[in-house]
Amino acid sequence: MILNSSSLSLLLNYSSASSTSSSCRLREHFSLNGMYQKGDVILGGLFEVHYFTVFPELSFTSEPQQLYCEGFDSFGFQQAQTMAFAVDEINRNPDLLPNIKLGYQLYDNCLKLGVSFRAAMSLASGTQEEFPLDESCSGSPPVLGIVGDPGSTHSIAISSVLGLFRVPMVSHYATCSCLSDRGKYPSFFRTIPSDSFQVRAMIQILRRLGWTWVGLVFSDDDYGFHAARSFHSSLAESGGCVAYSQVLPKDNRPTELQRIVGEIKSSSARVVVVFSNEAYLLPLVDEVVVQNVKGLQWIASEAWSSSSVFHTPRLMPYLGGTLGITIRRGEIPGLRDFLLSIRPDDQPDNNHGNNMVRQFWEAVFGCRLEPPAGWVEAGGDVCTGQEDLRDVETSYGDVSELRPEYNVYKAVYALAHALHDLLQCVPGRGPFSGNRCASLQRLEHWQLVHYLERVNFTTGFGDRVSFDDNGDALAIYDIMNWAWLQDGSVQVENVGVIDESAPAGQELTLDEDRIFWNFESKKPPRSVCSESCPPGTRVARKKGEPVCCFDCISCAEGEVNSAECSRCPEDFWSSPERDLCIPKGVEFLSYQESLGISLMTASLLGALICAVVLGIFTRYRNTPVVKANNSELSFLLLLSLKLCFLCSLLFIGRPRLWTCQLRHAAFGISFVLCVSCILVKTMVVLAVFRTSKPGGNASLKWFGAGQQRGTVLVLTSFQAAICTAWLVSASPTPHKNMRYHIDKIVYECVVGSVAGFGALLGYIGILAFLSFLLAFLARNLPDNFNEAKFITFSMLIFCAVWISFVPAYISSPGKYADAVEIFAILASSFGLLVALFGPKCYIILLRPERNTKKALMGRPTTKR
Repeated sequence: MILNSSSLSLLLNYSSASSTSSSCRLREHFSLNGMYQKGDVILGGLFEVHYFTVFPELSFTSEPQQLYCEGFDSFGFQQAQTMAFAVDEINRNPDLLPNIKLGYQLYDNCLKLGVSFRAAMSLASGTQEEFPLDESCSGSPPVLGIVGDPGSTHSIAISSVLGLFRVPMVSHYATCSCLSDRGKYPSFFRTIPSDSFQVRAMIQILRRLGWTWVGLVFSDDDYGFHAARSFHSSLAESGGCVAYSQVLPKDNRPTELQRIVGEIKSSSARVVVVFSNEAYLLPLVDEVVVQNVKGLQWIASEAWSSSSVFHTPRLMPYLGGTLGITIRRGEIPGLRDFLLSIRPDDQPDNNHGNNMVRQFWEAVFGCRLEPPAGWVEAGGDVCTGQEDLRDVETSYGDVSELRPEYNVYKAVYALAHALHDLLQCVPGRGPFSGNRCASLQRLEHWQLVHYLERVNFTTGFGDRVSFDDNGDALAIYDIMNWAWLQDGSVQVENVGVIDESAPAGQELTLDEDRIFWNFESKKPPRSVCSESCPPGTRVARKKGEPVCCFDCISCAEGEVNSAECSRCPEDFWSSPERDLCIPKGVEFLSYQESLGISLMTASLLGALICAVVLGIFTRYRNTPVVKANNSELSFLLLLSLKLCFLCSLLFIGRPRLWTCQLRHAAFGISFVLCVSCILVKTMVVLAVFRTSKPGGNASLKWFGAGQQRGTVLVLTSFQAAICTAWLVSASPTPHKNMRYHIDKIVYECVVGSVAGFGALLGYIGILAFLSFLLAFLARNLPDNFNEAKFITFSMLIFCAVWISFVPAYISSPGKYADAVEIFAILASSFGLLVALFGPKCYIILLRPERNTKKALMGRPTTKR
């Protein structure tokens, strides 16, 4: 339900004069300090002009006296005068609200909620002695809108009530994030960013400087509690931790302050974040001085970051180097002259509470405008009202750091622009039901709120003013640093900016070289609960401790540390420092290593010897030694031996699919071809020997040259069939073996089918055993034409090599298994080559006289 302004006046402060009266009479005036200027439209304002409120004693026997305020605050008065200046400037602007004169009614809240609430109710209901009743209950409200209150707690209480009537409030200093709730505070706006933005700004600074372990101190009010809650959650999300969280006592109890400072002193956190105003914080800082707690880096919220009450020689040894978030500084041309031109006699009578200027005047010049009895006799001065403010040095006339004042200025202009837009409405094209426009004579607060939500203008300083859906202003902060100079003076330096409207990742601009650090090292302190784990270790959380406190445990082999130890990918291994994954070493029998080069050289040498022997046999192909026992088989045997030597090259180099498939097939077929030739030659020796006996020609007839070639072909084709079936069913493939070494990849060929590989080797073994058996049976034949003993010797070498190969191959890891297989191939091949062709080459080259048919036939010599 939305109540109109007249209803508000009736509900709050007025009562009917009589049961039949047509007007309401104001029961009583609140005693409030204020400033007033007449106008067609009145704007209200609430400011902190005094620090303390003195309440009268309650006797309950008589009407209590009015409360009064003490401790004049020139900064709060400067903000009130800034509103007066903004109203005066708008009235002189022909382009903004032409033909309408703005007035103002400003009150002092004395830093007390009760006083602030009374002032707000007086603004909302008006101060007329008598209020005429109207059946329509309509009319212009006493104030169009209110600038203030600067306190979050005050704004929450006031807006909770005035929000029911949609009275617009534009605060210049209330930052509580809770006020962004449009459901609870539908007509609340502010020209200062919300605490949620301030907290994000602080988190960015902490992250930039590497501070993850911080203490938190906050005031016992809505501002402090909401800021602390937001800070806790935001810091946790960014990976930081709160070492301690302390609430500043409202009553400044010494025991409580001593306890808080004691915890700050004992904590390992070197950074202290404080959300409070100077009134709450000052007693704590005094206790810090008493306990001599130095070496801390203070982070100030905007509520005290620009306060000069801390800039004293007593406090700066402890607070020097403070980094603070401050609201945007602005410039207001003409404000200083306006501030210094005020006079107490320029103010009208006190009917509307125009006593604020008089109190300021008396506080500045230390005199009384209306001295009480005995004042002059006691030596007190009397003010004339003609004193010149330019003759005294006060912070009141300092406009170099206009921050809350600049927000006041923007708040007044926001209300003025909203009213200006409302009055520019074209009849029949308005935003309200029936396309109606609002009327100044019958203006409702909610209508102004509608335009205030859409206000958008740029100040003379170049800042754009608008509000988001929650009534919050654009978030721009300055980062200030308290530099304590050698002469003992304090200089507040602007060292950075945080702009929430900047692109992501570019919100923070911080000039670290300009920051004054109040430490002997002149460098930023370290504030972490536990140092980052060194390379090769991982974080181990401590039970019951914040996540920033941990131990470091070494990572296992093959793991590297980031937040936790993580296993490296399959082809990688951890570096010696355990800080990154590096590619694993690769192992295979390479052409570049000495073992590979030696085996390759032996293989090529064997193939070359075969070629040389083949050349010799070709050159002497018509000699009896070559022609004996089927020279065609000899040439085929040499060719197969050459293939055996060359197939060993397939076992060298990085295994690939085609080399894995070809190496065993080539090896198996080459050796079967070789052993088949030897088997046939052995059978030929036996057959020839049988022909030398009566009736033995029949055996040689069935084992002629054609049958010999056919036998070799059949025996070799059977091995080819075994290889084909093996490759089709379970082909050998390259494999990365990581079982031998944890930091090395061994490339090898897996056989695919053990049965296929076994069949291949078994078939070669069967043929070799048959050859050895037949040769052994023919070993006692006549020497001169008997080749069987050389075959027996060669087969003995062959079988010995391959019998020892099996256990050696199984027990050899990685590339050494390939080396063992190559060695077996070369050893058996060299054994066959030397045993079978060595004696023949000896006769051909060195004993040509024995290379005759007569010598080979072995004619018996005559005994003497």
